[in-house]
Amino acid sequence: MEYARYIFGVGKKLRRHVFTRMARLRADCSDCVIHDLSVAQLDLLMSVRGQGEVSLSGLAALLGVSPPSASVMVEKLVERGLLIRERSTTDRRKVMIRVSPGESERLDRIEQQVLATFVELVEEVGMETAARWAEVLRQVEQVLRRCEEGERGRQKGEQP
Repeated sequence: MEYARYIFGVGKKLRRHVFTRMARLRADCSDCVIHDLSVAQLDLLMSVRGQGEVSLSGLAALLGVSPPSASVMVEKLVERGLLIRERSTTDRRKVMIRVSPGESERLDRIEQQVLATFVELVEEVGMETAARWAEVLRQVEQVLRRCEEGERGRQKGEQP
């Protein structure tokens, strides 16, 4: 329990640190795309960018939100010209989402600025500690992947 509490607390501090840096980035960037985006909207944009093209249901699963919630968030970003939402050419039932042309370059710059926060942390803790941190995160990622697979199996009615 002690380790769980500590990890949770540091995770919250790390999240706050990144969000504070993002807020500062947004405030310093009055003419750029993220000036008036929420962190959730920016996360959605970066997720779509990372996938290249993603179905609406796939995006909802990726973000851990319901498809209707993802749809509302996507629609607001489509209205602003940041995303394109269109029917799949291979399956007309699917709605596919992708970043609007020209926005990827801006998102690349934003990502570089956000990653600078982590570069600073890596430099501060040192490469050896950062390598151990990355190894622990790989293991956590594997556990989370198994949890997600188990959750999907339970949703489909499979036995654990």
